[in-house]
Amino acid sequence: MSNKKSEIIRIIKFVLFSASAGVIQVGSAFLLYDVCGVTPKWFVSLVALVLSVVWNFTFNRKFTFKSDANVAKTLILALLFYLPFTPFQTWAMYYFGDKMGANFWIIEASIMILNFVLEFLWQRFVVFRKSIDSAKKK
Repeated sequence: MSNKKSEIIRIIKFVLFSASAGVIQVGSAFLLYDVCGVTPKWFVSLVALVLSVVWNFTFNRKFTFKSDANVAKTLILALLFYLPFTPFQTWAMYYFGDKMGANFWIIEASIMILNFVLEFLWQRFVVFRKSIDSAKKK
């Protein structure tokens, strides 16, 4: 299969798994915020993000990037993305949601789109850069 076709398929898989992670994130945020009334907004957003990240990493490692690289090492690299991103997300939800009163779901959707784009680039060119398709060679 050509490199271009492989990359297109990889992007499609990433989009689909990210969409499923988005469902996890939105669903857990909905349950916590709208159903259970958990506040503050930044806390709800943080818990939903953690659940989404675990889901997304697990499936993208196995099916999108087909990596057989050390799980602990790749997970640590994946989590390094969230060292700056999680505080940014928490701050944005606090500032725009709790302080400025903006709609929770508009902020959440905006952050999720930003996360999607940046996370693909991070996983493709940092986390799995050297081990893409290594699991299917065996």
